[in-house]
Amino acid sequence: MQTLLLTCLSLCFLCKIHDTNNPPALLLPNFSSPLQNCHLHPLPKAQPSLASIMFFFSHIRTKHERWRTSRGTFWLGYRTIGFLWERKEVDFFFFEMMESGVPVCHTCGEHVGLNGNGEPFVACHDCNFPICKTCFDYELKEGRKACLRCGNPYDENLLDDAEKASGDRSTIDAHMDKSQDAGIHARHISSVSTLDSEMTEDNGNPIWKNRVESWKEKKNKKKKTSIKVEIEAQVPPEQLMEDKPAADAFQPLSTVIPIPKSRLAPYRTVIIMRLIILGLFFHYRVTNPVDSAFALWLTSVICEIWFAFSWVLDQFPKWYPINRDTYIDRLSARYEREGEPSELAAVDFFVSTVDPLKEPPLITANTVLSILALDYPVDKVSCYVSDDGAAMLSFESLVETADFARKWVPFCKKFSIEPRAPEFYFSQKIDYLKDKVQSSFVKERRAMKRDYEEFKIRINALVAKAQKTPEEGWTMQDGTPWPGNNTRDHPGMIQVFLGYSGARDIDGNELPRLVYVSREKRPGYQHHKKAGAENALVRVSALLTNAPFILNLDCDHYVNNSKAVREAMCFLMDPEVGRDVCYVQFPQRFDGIDRSDRYANRNTVFFDVNMKGLDGIQGPVYVGTGCVFNRQALYGYGPPSMRSLSKSSSSSCSCCGCCSCCCPGKKAPKDPSELYRDAKREELDAAIFNLREIDNYDDYERSMRISQRSFEKTFGLSSVFIESTIMENGGVAESANPSTLIKEAIHVISCGYEEKTEWGKEIGWIYGSVTEDILTGFKMHC
Repeated sequence: MQTLLLTCLSLCFLCKIHDTNNPPALLLPNFSSPLQNCHLHPLPKAQPSLASIMFFFSHIRTKHERWRTSRGTFWLGYRTIGFLWERKEVDFFFFEMMESGVPVCHTCGEHVGLNGNGEPFVACHDCNFPICKTCFDYELKEGRKACLRCGNPYDENLLDDAEKASGDRSTIDAHMDKSQDAGIHARHISSVSTLDSEMTEDNGNPIWKNRVESWKEKKNKKKKTSIKVEIEAQVPPEQLMEDKPAADAFQPLSTVIPIPKSRLAPYRTVIIMRLIILGLFFHYRVTNPVDSAFALWLTSVICEIWFAFSWVLDQFPKWYPINRDTYIDRLSARYEREGEPSELAAVDFFVSTVDPLKEPPLITANTVLSILALDYPVDKVSCYVSDDGAAMLSFESLVETADFARKWVPFCKKFSIEPRAPEFYFSQKIDYLKDKVQSSFVKERRAMKRDYEEFKIRINALVAKAQKTPEEGWTMQDGTPWPGNNTRDHPGMIQVFLGYSGARDIDGNELPRLVYVSREKRPGYQHHKKAGAENALVRVSALLTNAPFILNLDCDHYVNNSKAVREAMCFLMDPEVGRDVCYVQFPQRFDGIDRSDRYANRNTVFFDVNMKGLDGIQGPVYVGTGCVFNRQALYGYGPPSMRSLSKSSSSSCSCCGCCSCCCPGKKAPKDPSELYRDAKREELDAAIFNLREIDNYDDYERSMRISQRSFEKTFGLSSVFIESTIMENGGVAESANPSTLIKEAIHVISCGYEEKTEWGKEIGWIYGSVTEDILTGFKMHC
């Protein structure tokens, strides 16, 4: 069989030698495996040199054996046959020597090169098989690392020695490109049938060519990496630091961190098993009634079904919990560029209190101080304190708080104090010197602690004085009776303590605005408790500052992280998802709770499990405090339609390790009542958008073009407030008169302002329930 194969191959080469332009088709005989009809392609005339020709006809390459002959190497195996024939005698295929007298490579036909002594490069000293440096390098890195003729292993240090001496090593990439351009690697044997299954890859290229191409890609990647490292090494570190914020400005401000499946899978498995057991239990209960006590049996089954249904409602929201992370540095890079005014959105803070005897004024003062000392631009922060009890004690304690804030706020920002509520900062049992490097810190901290203790004494004195109410009522320092002596019948009151035109801190810097608000109450008018007070603050803040975002807090909830507002802005100001987010809910954490008491830690389970599970579905519920609202969402407006969002952005909700968000998801078809309600909203939106298209109009023309009746029916009889609702980005006109705005603010907190309007029905906090916070959150989800 070997003789027959050699004879056929010899005839093939003889035919090739005699006629290179029109090679005959060679039909190989069928040996043990059916071979295919094969053609021997001619060699290009431009490059006649060829070191070796390989015939490798195969159908299935499995266990094979190899014999070495005097003319080449022969493989034979199960349904496999091949022959590698190295031919040197035919000068037509290659030239032994180039014109310079240096041998050519028997693999690619290129110059073999010279070594350090000026002699031709020799890779194998046993058989002196001619091979160039490039092919030798390729054979060491990607091949068998052995001589192609005798099979002896190559000396891996040989090429390194030659390179050090000569210094003229050419890269394999350039060598391969040159060879391919010359047409050398185009010489191959093609098959017209299933022979190509072994000879070629899926893309039709020969196996050896694909390997070379893959090797070249690796070399190119390494080259690009090295070039990049060299370029970065040449760039000064200062320039790299300057370029990093610019790159961060275009990165997403938040990301979703899914819970690992290894933690969710056991929980989901338990839920499914319980459902199966529950189904079997009800099947048994229904199919086995108790005839002797049928009424009792039916009652128990109904109760069991109800408890099972409530359990299902509690379990499935936890099916897909998620975590979220924020990038505050990217937020700063995008909206706080060096040398430019801050572009962060303004935030109005609402703090609500009713009875200072039940809600200690010192706790309320700590909440206010933690807001005023936030790590946020001072001109973007405004704090509104709602005193729904109209107590003089609350007013006087707020006066003391504003005075102490002039010292506390610069101290916190100078030394990066956390938390920024003084009562909880000074009561911490930690090393307060950790990470503090300024030598004046200890001295100033002692002075600040002494000032705070004096502040506490003044507050406690006011509380002690308020324990006994005079018969004629409270009077102010000028002798005027306090307007809120009757908590159920008093006028509206507004007092601005700090701000742009108010008192500054001890260093002469501006402080955030602090406003005291007590809405009007009269007999015969519904005041709707906390929800009514929050809606009054919405209207007052819209006239005085009109920040696009609102954060409400109970008087006993302080901000324990000065950067919390920035984390909320990572969702609300994100260009991708910010337009769809209506509120960001922060979790509640309580001080002084026994960690070993399972019932005392119920809130931890609610915020860390239930709320994150709801966030994975559509968004968490509003829990009444610690929530940042989009003001336009409180007004009942839908997401702006001026910009189309991607599918992934419009259906996502925002939540991070410290906060959760709500944004509308995909909605089901609406009933007629919902369509009627949306039609009314669209009527308002249409008036707004038509107004935006008008250029060069004054205040009179604008007021004439607005559908005044529709807006008054929705927002009430205040043209100034109605115009503030049109401003998506918030803000107050610079030409506005502060005294005029205060008078208008007194008007919008009057007891009869909400009569025959949509307040408490479609906009603002929703009335009609003791849990108005939950109802308001559900309304926004809808």
